[in-house]
Amino acid sequence: MKKDQLWGGRFEGEPSDLLRAFNDSFAFDVQLFAEDVEESVAWTRALERAGVLTADESKRIVEGLNSVGAAFRPPGGLKPAATPDYEDVHSYIEAKLRDAIGPLAGKLHTGRSRNDQVATDLKLWLKRACDEAIANIRAVAKELANRAKEEAATPMPGYTHSKQAEPITFGHWCLAYCEMLVRDVDRLESAKKRGDECPLGSGALAGTPLSVDRDALAKSLGFSRATANSIDAVSDRDFAAEYLFCASLLLSHLSRLAEDLIFVTSDEAGYAELPDAMATGSSRMPQKKNPDVLELVRGHAGRAIGELTGLLAVMKGIPLAYDKDLQLDKEPLFRMRATLAVALPAIAALIAGLKVNHDRMRAAAQGPMLIATAVADAMAAKGTPFREAHERVSRDLASIDKLAKEYGVTLESILTKKNCFGGTAPERVKEAAARMFAQLSSRA
Repeated sequence: MKKDQLWGGRFEGEPSDLLRAFNDSFAFDVQLFAEDVEESVAWTRALERAGVLTADESKRIVEGLNSVGAAFRPPGGLKPAATPDYEDVHSYIEAKLRDAIGPLAGKLHTGRSRNDQVATDLKLWLKRACDEAIANIRAVAKELANRAKEEAATPMPGYTHSKQAEPITFGHWCLAYCEMLVRDVDRLESAKKRGDECPLGSGALAGTPLSVDRDALAKSLGFSRATANSIDAVSDRDFAAEYLFCASLLLSHLSRLAEDLIFVTSDEAGYAELPDAMATGSSRMPQKKNPDVLELVRGHAGRAIGELTGLLAVMKGIPLAYDKDLQLDKEPLFRMRATLAVALPAIAALIAGLKVNHDRMRAAAQGPMLIATAVADAMAAKGTPFREAHERVSRDLASIDKLAKEYGVTLESILTKKNCFGGTAPERVKEAAARMFAQLSSRA
C-alpha cells in the first residue's frame, strides 16, 4: 500500500500505472478540496462528541486540517499539481494531514467511508453552486427589469412563427425573459431544498458503527437534516442530475434570449446595437460586429443538454449501493458551474450595454402587417362580426393604412388597449417591471 492510498492492505503488489491512469480522479475532484476539509473538520468534532477522540486529539486534527486548507488556498499557497501521486482529493488531504500531525491523522477516518465522504462533499459543493447560479440569474433578470422600466413605452414588432404579428413594447419583451429566469431560480431553490440532507455517517452503505449524532453533524455542516437511509445516501445523485437539468433549462432560456438578440441586433433588423465591450470583430471584414457572446451561449445550451443526458445515462441501472460509475458525476458538474459563472455575468453586461434604436423600432412596429389585427378588432367593436372583419382585412392588406385611419387605429392606441394584467400596455409594463424588480430584490 502506497502511503497516499486509503486502501491496499490485502494487495501484494502496487497498482498498475494503467489502473491509476484510468481510476484516479485527483485531477478533477481536487475542486472538492474546500468541501472535503470542511466535512473532515465536522467529522472530527463528531468523533470527539462520540468519545472516539479526546479533546486534545480533536483539536490537533482540526488544526492540522485547517493548516492543510490554508496552505492550499490562494494567497496562502498554490493549487497542487495534478500528479498521479494521489488517487483523489481525499487521499491528498489525509496524506498532507499526516505530514502535518503524524500518525494521529489515521484516526480521522474512523467510522467513515469515502462513499459517505464524497457524497457529503458533493452535496456541499452543489448547494454552493446553486447559490452562485441563483445570484447570477437574479443579476441578469434585474438588468432585464431595469431595461423594461426604461423601455416600457418603446414600441417594437412582436413575432410569432418568426413573422411580424402585433406591436409590443421592448419593455414587455424584456419581462418575458424575466419570467423564465424567475422560474429558473425557483427550480434551483427547489432542487437545493431537496438536496439539503447530509449523507455523512452513512459509512460505506450500512451506516457508521459509532454513536454519532447525525442530526447534529448535519446541522454543523449547514444541512437541514441527515439522510434517512444509508444505502440511498451513498448512491444518490439526484441533486447532481437536478442541478444539470436546471442549468440546461436555464441555458435553453438564455439561448432563446441570445437568438432573439442576434436577430434584434442584425443589420437587417437594426432594432438595437451590441455594446462594443461585448462584441467581437472580424480578422478579414472590417465592418463586422459579431455577437460571439450570444452565439457561445447558444452553443453551451446544446452542450448542457448533453451533460445532463450523459449523467442520466451513467446513473440508470446502477445497482445499490455505491459503484465507481459515480466517479463520472463530477466533471459535468464542474464544467457546468464554470460555464454559468462566466455566461450569466456576460449576458447581464450585454443587456446593460445594449443600445436601442428607438426610431427604427417604432417604424417597424407600425408596419401594415402589425396593425392588421387591431384594425379587425376596431371593425368588430363597431358591429362587424369578427370573422367578417378578419376576412375583409386579410383581403385588403394593401389598403391597411386607409382602413386604420378610417377606424382610428394608431400605434399608441393599439398598445394602450392591451391593458389587461400581463399585457403590453406601457402602464402595465411599468407596473410589472417595478413588481419584478421588487420580487428579485426581496429574494436576494
